[in-house]
Amino acid sequence: MPENKTQPTAIPVADFIAAVPDPVRRGDAEALVPLLEAATGEAPRMWGPSIIGFGSYHYRYDSGREGDAPRVGFSPRKAETVLYLADAFPGRAEMLARLGKHRAGVACVYIKRLSDIDMDVLRALVAASLAHTDAAYPPA
Repeated sequence: MPENKTQPTAIPVADFIAAVPDPVRRGDAEALVPLLEAATGEAPRMWGPSIIGFGSYHYRYDSGREGDAPRVGFSPRKAETVLYLADAFPGRAEMLARLGKHRAGVACVYIKRLSDIDMDVLRALVAASLAHTDAAYPPA
């Protein structure tokens, strides 16, 4: 079974954020770090070259594939900031409907700028995602 490509790294989070070329994305990243740190109680850590993750959990699928992933995370990409949350949890659709300007994939929420979204809804979305992940993948 191939190893998961996205692993924790020793890249300093502050250095990564400082190198984000777009000032909006950089400012949003600077704002998301304390929000997600408070939500998780975990310090930020780089996962791979571009994901800032908070905490970790171990998953194992019925197929036998397993690995580690951040409980929540984000990446300030060139076009938008990507939030990595759980893929399905109670209330997700309703919260996304109230979030503000975004688009959503299976486990990702894409945001052009934090000023376009309701931060209270984002906090609730993150809390619900964490609760779902922690219930589905309890610590060993």
